[in-house]
Amino acid sequence: MSILVVDVGTSGVRGAVVRPDAAVEHIHHVPVLPDTPFPGLVEFDAAAMAEAVVEVASRSLAEGGPVDAVGIANQRASTIVWDRATGVPVGPGLGWQDLRTVGTCLELQGKGIRVAPNSSATKLAALLDVADPDRSRSERGDLAFGTVDTWVAWTLSGGRLHVTDASNAGVTGLIHGDGSGWNPEILAALRIPESLLPTVVDSSGEVGAAEILSGRPVIAGMAGDQQASLMGQGCTRPGLAKATFGTGGMLDQCVGPKRPPQAARGPQGTIPIIAWRRRSTITWGVEAIMLSAGTCVEWLRDDLAIIDAASQSSDVASQCDDTGDVWFVPALLGLGTPVWDFGARGTFVGLTRGSGRPELVRAVLEGVAHRGADLLESAESDSGLPVGTLRVDGGMSANPVFTRALAEACGRPIEIAPVVEATTLGAAYLAGMAVGTWADEDDVAAAWAPRTIVTPTTDDKERGNRRDRWLDARARSEKTIPELSALDF
Repeated sequence: MSILVVDVGTSGVRGAVVRPDAAVEHIHHVPVLPDTPFPGLVEFDAAAMAEAVVEVASRSLAEGGPVDAVGIANQRASTIVWDRATGVPVGPGLGWQDLRTVGTCLELQGKGIRVAPNSSATKLAALLDVADPDRSRSERGDLAFGTVDTWVAWTLSGGRLHVTDASNAGVTGLIHGDGSGWNPEILAALRIPESLLPTVVDSSGEVGAAEILSGRPVIAGMAGDQQASLMGQGCTRPGLAKATFGTGGMLDQCVGPKRPPQAARGPQGTIPIIAWRRRSTITWGVEAIMLSAGTCVEWLRDDLAIIDAASQSSDVASQCDDTGDVWFVPALLGLGTPVWDFGARGTFVGLTRGSGRPELVRAVLEGVAHRGADLLESAESDSGLPVGTLRVDGGMSANPVFTRALAEACGRPIEIAPVVEATTLGAAYLAGMAVGTWADEDDVAAAWAPRTIVTPTTDDKERGNRRDRWLDARARSEKTIPELSALDF
């Protein structure tokens, strides 16, 4: 029983067919790049995204079909509003990185409401303020709001489905903290009519037919990208954790059926998330966030021009045995978990006349690895659940110098995912559990087979010394721009 997956990332749309043995085949990709008209603004063409969804889904299905179900994975919190009658977006889609609503978030704090600018809530209000300032079109039911999963389901169903899954609803900033439904207090504060909102459905469960595709397969799995990656790496039991190192870095840990106690952020800066919902039961997780990961390698390539390609970073770093006590803090966009300092900035510490190209490149890779250890330690602290091994995917998981540094910084084995992007597998597992391809979460956990395992060799004393040096460097990067450091969402 094969599954068609549509996986919408920040820079493009991927289609694939996943077989019952978890083989990912017939992959097609269409770039859909965001636009930045001004600093802090991130927009995308939702109509072009929909065209790409249809293209990759149709091509993958034609080559690898028939399939029994469709799974959807997506960039989270990106926001779209469209006309229900025509299906035409009323403005640009606003990407999850868009920061135009920082002022609104600060105003809401004065009313005792905490909403982050990277969630959907204030983005939706901003789009309505332009397209429907008096909210009359929304009140009449003429407009529809959705995150990217909603938009994909609407597109594939020919406009028959207006749904979002619980994992995506959980990062909109619009639902109750316990995941029980839309929060009327926040809706009222932002003047958002509930009639505009999609129905919240299970992450794994049959929702409706993909009417525009051959064979009309049922849409049966939906999840935000990090939750899909958590599922895709078999982290379905409490304590299991994965980290995705792409442009940024996200570490997610499965907690289980009991919600983490923190209302917003935990003492160590992690965020409670709905990992998925199945048979109306929520599985919770905690998420730790790194704002700059692969971005730092791109900086070495595009801005400093000391490597020609991202893949070259491993070869260059291998030209030295260590950094010569040079430390790099990857805070190009500030620091997330655990300190949440938006005014922190990237920092090199320990440079000497002998610090050369290999040492700098290695320091950048090791700096990202130490941030990974920050995230892991924070998740363990806030969840109270130890992590025996850390599972890893994302573009940087293919870099052997980085994965070795990550194992040494974390002090535990690193299991590398069999695919670079586990989101596709996760969406397939969610849809497959709904139609019987996989029986349940235990069946998914048993399917985990890492490509390789990197075991640390540094003893605890040396690791502790290196972590202390790293934490000293991180402290020096903090509060570089005090005005930004004062912001807290």
